[in-house]
Amino acid sequence: MFASERRRASPHSFGRTMKNSLEQVALLLFVALLVAIIARRFRFPYAVVLVVTGLGLSLLTVGPVLDVTGDLLFTVLLPPLIFEGAMCLHWPTLRAQLPVVIALATLGVVLAAGVTGYVMHALGGWPMISALAFGALISATDPVSVIATFRELGIHGRLRLLAEAESLFNDGTAAVLFSAAVAFVASSAVTPAGIAANFLVSIGGGIASGVAIASVTRLLAGRIAHQLAIIALSVVAAYGSFLIAEHIGGSGVIATLMAGLVFGARRAAPDRKVVDAFWEFVAFAANSLVFLLIGMQEAQQGFSGVASIALLAILTVTIARATTVYSVAALFHRSGLRVPLSHQHVLVWGGLRGALALALALKLPKIVPQRGDIIAATFAVVAFSVIVQALSLPPLLRCLRIRTSARD
Repeated sequence: MFASERRRASPHSFGRTMKNSLEQVALLLFVALLVAIIARRFRFPYAVVLVVTGLGLSLLTVGPVLDVTGDLLFTVLLPPLIFEGAMCLHWPTLRAQLPVVIALATLGVVLAAGVTGYVMHALGGWPMISALAFGALISATDPVSVIATFRELGIHGRLRLLAEAESLFNDGTAAVLFSAAVAFVASSAVTPAGIAANFLVSIGGGIASGVAIASVTRLLAGRIAHQLAIIALSVVAAYGSFLIAEHIGGSGVIATLMAGLVFGARRAAPDRKVVDAFWEFVAFAANSLVFLLIGMQEAQQGFSGVASIALLAILTVTIARATTVYSVAALFHRSGLRVPLSHQHVLVWGGLRGALALALALKLPKIVPQRGDIIAATFAVVAFSVIVQALSLPPLLRCLRIRTSARD
């Protein structure tokens, strides 16, 4: 009797939940639109104003209450942002800079994760596995924050390409390192060989899923003249590659990145402008939600008890980022791919953190030691990154005499 009553009640409960969620999302998008108008009118950084607005809404308890979970950020909002960013990369131009991008996105992330983990273990007193998990989730620059900020500032050329491409590629490395750290915590039977095998499966599965799904959808798009159908196929490529890769044990982030690169190669297609316009809107909506939610969630974090850890995390992540960029750039110092020192400075300070780090932190299993401190430290680093670093980038660019154009 009670089971049947629950079954009869659940569709109505689900419907009410969906209705409330849609209302909250619609209200947040409306707020984001108003913020966009105000930010552009007074030439304020859009992302920063959104985060501050989210903080204000949460502190004043006047805004909608939307639970920020790892799945919401990681599975719902991240794929379209990665896909849109990858679609905008021009492959011939990227290919010439690929050695630097790959070095930053692989060797750089591993080095940054190692430095961060060691310092948080040695000075923060965290267990080594917890410190390494934090290093893995915080070491990758965030495509949401980086792309939004660099576009807002009107940075173009090689510097923007390196920053955006690195932020897209290093997400996959960070996600794989994070998965390995979590697997090590969850199972005492995990061996270095098993971690290496899981690493290869995650990367290989992600690449295979992304290329396969995008190739099929791109082939179908080439045979269809209906623009709405082509847009639908692009959505399938973005989310389908992510979900299939995650289902088979691959990296959804890498899959969506590859799907965006493959699908985005349709540059001569007559429907390209329509597809680009659609994804530009999707990226705007997802970006807006991400930054508002970051601000709202930051307001709910209690940093008073972990202020010293939060400060240590901010300093450590900044030092690790500097170590990474200057070390990797030194590898190309005597080659045609040499990165100017001024660009290195911008890559260090412009290596913003955001949605990916929060998503991974919130997905940490409860059995991970110091989980609460890791989440608090992650939020502190993201808040410092999105507000302080993003706001101080324009003066840094002027000081380094790096030209920027009018805002996109």
